[in-house]
Amino acid sequence: MSHVVLLADDDAAIRMVLNQALTRAGYEVRPTGNISTMWNWVSRGEGDILITDVAMPDGNAFEVMPKIKKLRPDLPMIVMSAQNTFMTAIRASEVGAYEYLPKPFDITEVLSVVARALADAKKPTTAERKAEEPGETMPLVGRSTAMQDIYRALARLMQTDLTVMITGESGTGKELVARALHDFGKRRNGPFVAINMAAIPRDLIEAELFGHEKGAFTGANTRSSGRFEQAEGGTLFLDEIGDMPMDAQTRLLRVLQEGEYTMVGGRSSIKTNVRIVAATHRDLSQMIRQGLFREDLYYRLNVVPIRLPPLRERIDDIGDLTTHFLNAAQREGEAVKSIAPEAIRLMQNYSWPGNVRELENLVRRLSALYADESISAEIVQNELNIAERPQTNGMAGPVDVSMAVETHVGQLLREYEPNLPPAGLYQRVIDRVEAPLIAMALNACGGNQIKAADLLGLNRNTLRKKIRTHSIEIVKHSRRN
Repeated sequence: MSHVVLLADDDAAIRMVLNQALTRAGYEVRPTGNISTMWNWVSRGEGDILITDVAMPDGNAFEVMPKIKKLRPDLPMIVMSAQNTFMTAIRASEVGAYEYLPKPFDITEVLSVVARALADAKKPTTAERKAEEPGETMPLVGRSTAMQDIYRALARLMQTDLTVMITGESGTGKELVARALHDFGKRRNGPFVAINMAAIPRDLIEAELFGHEKGAFTGANTRSSGRFEQAEGGTLFLDEIGDMPMDAQTRLLRVLQEGEYTMVGGRSSIKTNVRIVAATHRDLSQMIRQGLFREDLYYRLNVVPIRLPPLRERIDDIGDLTTHFLNAAQREGEAVKSIAPEAIRLMQNYSWPGNVRELENLVRRLSALYADESISAEIVQNELNIAERPQTNGMAGPVDVSMAVETHVGQLLREYEPNLPPAGLYQRVIDRVEAPLIAMALNACGGNQIKAADLLGLNRNTLRKKIRTHSIEIVKHSRRN
């Protein structure tokens, strides 16, 4: 006997496409364009699974879904919506949806989700999750495919205490994701405590994390609580975890394994109840190979990995992000401003080394410094210092490396104004230059490391070490003469 799929969507074209695909897959489909018919079917006990749009002519599916969940807790519900925001994904999760699919959707994915939902419906159900009204603020902005994947991952994580590792370049919004996990999760009534490993002197990190007793070290005149104690019952965000010294890594691993810690200078163990969210812009797998990060700690932290894409990989979100930051500036008293469409297109062609943080700084600057009601492309071009690049059809002369480095460092410094970037700028810039230099030299020498070492003027052992450090793949081939 085939499963019955209840399909509710006011778009006749979508109903037709899904009806055909589901019917071909062997399901019996009952389509409708309104909520009242859908509710009548559900209340009569019909259907094995529900696929529904959110906004329909006679109401909002989110308003009726809690009633459906209460009446028929075993009926899987799949939500589709063109309002592809973070809050839509969270709301779908809160009202008990099995899955949230942003429009436009992939038919193959819909069929896969339906099959999985029907299979899971046969398994014992978990305890009901309390549905609460979400706040009106939207911590994450963007409707790109990359962000949709993140929204859905976050929605699934909200009611868990799983440890999360957020990776991404500086300025991609790692702390915003950590705060969203806390603010919309089951620990929302507890504290959210953040600590940036790169901003604390290395010899004080353990005292910052675990606290210290009076007299534990010179200057410790009183007992001081650590971030673990401050975050009790809530979330502890360990930012730039890659900058944590090895001694502190060992102590952190022990806490994660045993669920308790000892203050610096203390003797008694203290039980801890915190959710850990870690973040880094570094390549931790490379640091493990270099002996700079504990592999066992990495696996303890990397239970659920979330990669935040750089802004250059989500240029479709630049318009939404710009509007969001303009509105934020307006709420803080700035005049109402807009950015011309051609300026947005120019911004979409920029590489954004500082990512979303750089974009926010730019919009704030434009909003504060320019009287124009509409910000032109010329203004944006001047602010970003984008030089006109003539088309050369591949006949350009050699790139000025010193100028490229100067531009990169200048953008980085502007991104962090009025503060300075994290320590280690020299090595980060050298790594950016060194890796492609070695890779191209190896390629020019057909993958022969001896020839490449001679070409570069490096000791062969030094070259081998640098190849490992940068994880450079060696492809051996015959060079054309």
